[in-house]
Amino acid sequence: MESIPRIISVDDHTVEPPHVWSDRLPAKFRDVGPRIVRAPVKELTFVGGRFSPVMGAAGDPGPEADWWIYEDLHRPLTRLDTAVGYSRDEVRLEGITYEQMRPGSYSVPERLADMDRNHVQSALCFPTFPRFCGQTFTEASDRELALLGVRAYNDWMVEEWCGPEAHGRLIPLAVVPLWDAELAAAEVRRNAGRGVRAVCFSEIPPHLGLPSVHTDAWDPFLRACAETRTVIAMHIGSSSRMPSTSADAPAAVGSVITFANCCFSLADWLMSGAFDRFPDLRIMYAEGQIGWIPYTLERADVVWEQNRGWGGVAGKVLRPPSELFAEHVHGCFFDDAFGLRSLDAIGVGNVLYETDYPHSDSTWPRSKEVAEEQMGHLAPDVVERIVRGNAIELLGLTEEGLWAHAAG
Repeated sequence: MESIPRIISVDDHTVEPPHVWSDRLPAKFRDVGPRIVRAPVKELTFVGGRFSPVMGAAGDPGPEADWWIYEDLHRPLTRLDTAVGYSRDEVRLEGITYEQMRPGSYSVPERLADMDRNHVQSALCFPTFPRFCGQTFTEASDRELALLGVRAYNDWMVEEWCGPEAHGRLIPLAVVPLWDAELAAAEVRRNAGRGVRAVCFSEIPPHLGLPSVHTDAWDPFLRACAETRTVIAMHIGSSSRMPSTSADAPAAVGSVITFANCCFSLADWLMSGAFDRFPDLRIMYAEGQIGWIPYTLERADVVWEQNRGWGGVAGKVLRPPSELFAEHVHGCFFDDAFGLRSLDAIGVGNVLYETDYPHSDSTWPRSKEVAEEQMGHLAPDVVERIVRGNAIELLGLTEEGLWAHAAG
């Protein structure tokens, strides 16, 4: 194989620096908006798919961590948020401080340097404190402050994280106020006006107490995304639940089946009628891998063909689900040799590459080597589409793979 082209990663993460909200919220909210404090970790567990931290008081025993404080939420930074640079055996469930993480997690110059080391040209970054679809703000009680928090995050994302210092290499990804579809639509349009082409959404909204995609409740939001060509990006865990099997299952069980929520979500979308109502809508599944997709599409087509009469989709899903997938859905992976052997059943144009920096699953700094090992059987033009070409088309990047507005 010829050398792997420079990668465009569609799933990396930013760890927000402490000043994001304190610099951008109105003065009256700065003492109650999201802020960082240093405190001991009293308890920290991740069992049955549930992350449960308990913050200690000043002077309590236990290791110190930097905690985000917002209303009743106390959320520590953890080693799982930023694991790159540590051996696998050193990556444990523990609280950390900013000084204990790799600076590329939160600082643009260091992030670009780490991208260079990993053969990555550009990256789309999901949130950390707001969580993968901004559900931190959706769960807040003060809606006025929550909306300001959403907008402050998006302003920071566009103006600072993806600002001039990033030279077009960091691609903005917005969050929206999920508690109100009209407000969400307005935020999509506000950010689309400054070149943002992707927005976070929940893989399974009812897990957050929100309407499902089988209703028309999301139509204002979906219409805004379709009309502005804004991609709906759904990350594993964006329903605030990681898949698990039992309340006492260790985290390793959930780690094996992280794709499951994507599988469930895809069935929802394919049987929702949304793609027939909004023909320009595009969605993507981040960190879900792709090897599970062929059977899901096969089964969806069988159900649509044989069971649609009693299955509740005869009048709203007008074409075979596999056709809808080909036109509207993109799967994202970082390490999936089986999926790459199944490209004919998935579609070369429906697959995107990612590095998951700086998480514990990240292939950094070997993402190029992983691609070489797993894509050696593919033609160079197919490799180019997977590692960058499809992302350029989907996210409206320049031919060079840069975010034009930030670069300008």
